[in-house]
Amino acid sequence: MYPRIVINSKKYRHNLRNLLDISHERGISVMGVSKVFCADQYLIDILIEEGVDYIADSRIENLSTFKTDIPKVLLRLPSFLDAENVVLNCDISLNSELSTMQQLNKYAKLNDIIHGVILMIDLGDLREGLFDEKDIFDTIKSILELKNITLKGIGTNLTCYGGVILSNELLTKLVDYKTRIEDKFNISLEIVSGGNSSTIELLLEDNIPFGINNLRLGEAIVLGRETAYGAFIDDTYSDIFTLEAEIIELREKPSIPIGTIGMNAFGKVPVFEDKGNMLRAILAIGKQDVDHNEIIPFDTIDVLGSSSDHVIVDVSDSVKIYKVGDVIAFKLTYSSILSLMTSKYVGKHYE
Repeated sequence: MYPRIVINSKKYRHNLRNLLDISHERGISVMGVSKVFCADQYLIDILIEEGVDYIADSRIENLSTFKTDIPKVLLRLPSFLDAENVVLNCDISLNSELSTMQQLNKYAKLNDIIHGVILMIDLGDLREGLFDEKDIFDTIKSILELKNITLKGIGTNLTCYGGVILSNELLTKLVDYKTRIEDKFNISLEIVSGGNSSTIELLLEDNIPFGINNLRLGEAIVLGRETAYGAFIDDTYSDIFTLEAEIIELREKPSIPIGTIGMNAFGKVPVFEDKGNMLRAILAIGKQDVDHNEIIPFDTIDVLGSSSDHVIVDVSDSVKIYKVGDVIAFKLTYSSILSLMTSKYVGKHYE
């Protein structure tokens, strides 16, 4: 079936094993993030086989699709209105709102469940997490009064919204919170989660402060890349996922549309560069499946644009001589993997 996303399971396993070994050697557990591949069962099985410490996803719909003894973690803050679904389908959730945690406690009690929470602390990226110190300690006091909620730990998230780069100094603040929380409330925090794939550089430099004992890794595994600076990680693969799309039309045409140009199908007025006539291939995949700006041809091909159902490419200077029915392959970014794995119109092929 085309279009299809081709998944090299050996390379995926290699990346996962490499990062698990590096993390575990430093006393850091790993939440393997499955959201980019929509908790695909084939890849979930590899996470389980390789002994990942937790399986994490931002969608409860994904976490509900598979069974495992490995703890499941909901990465996106739980929905207040869907609290029962959360406690029934995951073991731990990342939280910042006390009212939501009270709702989780209500449904955990109804279902005779103890649900774990990681309290998120905002160190400056301004996405999720408590920002004010008094708010942090007041919220923990209230969490500890909830009988069917257990405070598993604290965590932070950086680079995802504000682009704030993680540093030893910032993570030391999180460790300081851990120490003060444990002393004030006479408790022990099991998890101190020091971020996502943007923390990899600190991990490889052995510069993560003592006390940080967990990372949430997705892009580092699937693309072999840290996300603070976009650098590739030694001894990992960046081409685990590739797209293959079929040519359904191949004709020489002008590079600029003929006539008065108005809005396209998406309400934008396109701009074109006059390159004369070119050999244009139409591929059987479109914007509904992937952003054409996020696919990278292996051949010397120029991706021109897309509509809902078609991607148009210039193959005038390609190395390969194409014909209708041939397949063109593309390297993928994190964004394009996410959208392609989400699309029900794109097949999955495992190698």
